[in-house]
Amino acid sequence: MGVLMFAVGTRGSDLRELQKISHDSRSAITVPDFTDLAGVQEQLQSSVEAVVVDVTPETPTDTVDTGKKDVVFLLDGSDGTRNGFPAMRDFVERVVEKLNVGPNNDRVSVVQYSRDPEVNFYLNTYTTKEDVVDSVRGLNHRGGSPLNTGAALRYVRDNVFTNSSGSRRLQGVPQMLILLNGGKSFDNVDTPASALKQQGIFVIGIGSRNSDRSELQKISHETSYALSVPEFTDLPGVQEQLSTVLSTVRVRGTPMTPTVTAERKPPGKDVVFLLDGSDGTRRGFPAMRDFVQKAVEKLSVDDNKDRMGVLMFAVGTRGSDLRELQKISHDSRSAITVPDFSDLAGVQEQLQSSVEAVVVDVTPETPTDTVDTGKKDVVFLLDGSDGTRNGFPAMRDFVERVVEKLNVGPNNDRVSVVQYSRDPEVNFYLNTYTTKEDVVDSVRGLNHRGGSPLNTGAALRYVRDNVFTNSSGSRRLQGVPQMLILLNGGKSFDNVDNPASALKQQGIFVIGIGSRNSDRSELQKISHEPSYALSVPEFTDLPGVQEQLSTVLSTVRVRGTPMTPTVTAERKPPGKDVVFLLDGSDGTRRGFPAMRDFVQKAVEKLSVDDNKDRMGVLMFAVGTRGSDLRELQKISHDSRSAITVPDFTDLAGVQEQLQSSVEAVVVDVTPETPTDTVDTGKKDVVFLLDGSDGTRNGFPAMRDFVERVVEKLNVGPNNDRVSVVQYSRDPEVNFYLNTYTTKEDVVDSVRGLNHRGGSPLNTGAALRYVRDNVFTNSSGSRRLQGVPQMLILLNGGKSFDNVDTPASALKQQGIFVIGIGSRNSDRSELQKISHEPSYALSVPEFTDLPGVQEQLSTVLSTVRVRGTPMTPTVTGKKVTDFYTPMSLQHVH
Repeated sequence: MGVLMFAVGTRGSDLRELQKISHDSRSAITVPDFTDLAGVQEQLQSSVEAVVVDVTPETPTDTVDTGKKDVVFLLDGSDGTRNGFPAMRDFVERVVEKLNVGPNNDRVSVVQYSRDPEVNFYLNTYTTKEDVVDSVRGLNHRGGSPLNTGAALRYVRDNVFTNSSGSRRLQGVPQMLILLNGGKSFDNVDTPASALKQQGIFVIGIGSRNSDRSELQKISHETSYALSVPEFTDLPGVQEQLSTVLSTVRVRGTPMTPTVTAERKPPGKDVVFLLDGSDGTRRGFPAMRDFVQKAVEKLSVDDNKDRMGVLMFAVGTRGSDLRELQKISHDSRSAITVPDFSDLAGVQEQLQSSVEAVVVDVTPETPTDTVDTGKKDVVFLLDGSDGTRNGFPAMRDFVERVVEKLNVGPNNDRVSVVQYSRDPEVNFYLNTYTTKEDVVDSVRGLNHRGGSPLNTGAALRYVRDNVFTNSSGSRRLQGVPQMLILLNGGKSFDNVDNPASALKQQGIFVIGIGSRNSDRSELQKISHEPSYALSVPEFTDLPGVQEQLSTVLSTVRVRGTPMTPTVTAERKPPGKDVVFLLDGSDGTRRGFPAMRDFVQKAVEKLSVDDNKDRMGVLMFAVGTRGSDLRELQKISHDSRSAITVPDFTDLAGVQEQLQSSVEAVVVDVTPETPTDTVDTGKKDVVFLLDGSDGTRNGFPAMRDFVERVVEKLNVGPNNDRVSVVQYSRDPEVNFYLNTYTTKEDVVDSVRGLNHRGGSPLNTGAALRYVRDNVFTNSSGSRRLQGVPQMLILLNGGKSFDNVDTPASALKQQGIFVIGIGSRNSDRSELQKISHEPSYALSVPEFTDLPGVQEQLSTVLSTVRVRGTPMTPTVTGKKVTDFYTPMSLQHVH
């Protein structure tokens, strides 16, 4: 056996065609979706192990009572449930208290929705009852309108009841959805409710007097499971009824049961998985990755048995250019197309031929710099500040009309909408929706955000860094035109020059449309050319520029920046063949972006061309805190090459050592180790501000204090970095350590800070949050390079939660904390949090903060903070093929 391909199709495949392709008709398997691949894993594995017998996997009965459940709570968080939300939260907590929570027992997820849904945590986020209950207690009411229950039901089906989110539906574990609803849905619930039932998800609907009874009955598993209370405070009255259902429900599973026949070909197998990793396979790729991983786990991989590699081959979908594929491929017969990613199984025989192919140089065709592809990525940036409240409906209608004239589709036009005032918020990304209908529905549901001041510069910077990106669906690197349409109603509070210039440098074509209150010269700076800065007296006059805009959209030729590497399939010394082998399992979900950044940095340092280094996918013996060190040492070149890092975000700390291994000469490489105690003249400073109800009056003084401290810092990417986080019941990052690189930008952002409000005050949760999300490599922290890390806490009251463990964890990580409180703060609590009790400062009122300014400045200028640089020794040898397996067992 070389590569054995099974004909596995999805709901859109042609079964007869699959049967023709397959080894025999019984080997043609269909699954509803890629996420259901796990259901045929065992049968396919049997084919790889392959003996000449029929294999019939044990079939779980349709009705199961496993003693374990996956329970998802879907909570109406719209404006109409504001008063009742605390009772809903208490109800969820009481239900959870009666569950047997654990990774192999009951799993729990909570989703809140109004106009659109938001996951609070997934089925695999927490593994203990304590963690689930803590998170439930911290839930905040979202607010918003209208109430789109249909969209929320569709969302939980597609995004929560999935393998990657922790659902065990395919293993036959009962799936339960408990809906708490306080009003009639604005959208239709019929189809989403039916889809949940077809998937075997058991739904219980609980409503209040404002709910639509018949709607709840449609949604629920049976009409008798639509429960109702006069007010949410009466929820305890249905608690027992619900507990009875939870303990006895027998839910229909959907296991896969085909019979598979295959033949064993000893003694070993070379198994090649050929995975299309392009943008077009983004949604299906996690399922493919899980599928391959499970298959690999069951193989016997060593020199004399099964071997694994990752091979790139010319396989296209309906949108590919066949002639281009033929140029890329070994020969024209090796260029294969499939209607959709789900039809991959049908090309398995051809792919097997490519595994045996001769070695040739392959040079893919390079797209020209200037393109007119007939497809575009269009982002609308809408001024949602207080000044556009009256005009916003007209702006929304305008966007809808523009979209109606686009050819929306994953391989045609893509659309994103971002709204901004003081800070930006993405309504949906370029890869969120794939049909015009979905885009228009979402646009119609847009609500005006409000807020001030109007920071257009920050919004332009944000869309460049977060929306016009590969991961958000932008196809800029493939040469697809990138367009930004700005609808603006006022002069920007911050500076737009640098962000506007950066967009133009990146080849993004900007059209600025303003009203009478806009700054014309500012719009002209922002726009691609001054003539593309359009203006209307009022936003209700926007139809007057509709035709002008449509002309631009249909004719614009935008400079892209396609990638143009040369790829060689033949090894030519003296370079190296470097393969990165990345653990893509569920356990590495949170760490994967850091892994990806790590690979990117390594690749940037290689000399990749025909005669030098070439990249595939290579794994190195690097583990996290949950890995088995002895196992890593067995895998590694020698025991010194087994490296562990506390978390994937700390990979940067071993980047240089690993790079030395890739450069690899026959000497020991010992990177210079920074001393534990450092005084580098640069610092990472994070301000954690109490933004709860109790500090409303004092917040302007806190803001001024932060500004004055920043004014004395030497802000710059290679000097001091600054972040601000505000918290009450839960924390919110105003900006990260790597958001701004100049003092001017930091000060502008600080001046624009608004008090958040909220209660209770959870200082412990906020400390934990900044440790896990702000003092990290990806957020701009340089802790691993030994740069001092400082946290300045401004606090106005005693914490509702416990601060002991989070405070201790910060100190263990070498973060220097200064706590500054007012008369309402708890002095002993501040002393626990601070680096030493003497660093817990206090003022009668926040207006007295200037009195500790000098004291704080002295500390900032002299503090010598303990860093935690990584110090492994790495040994490498000059080798022809340099494989470094990585054991990545990530413990959450």
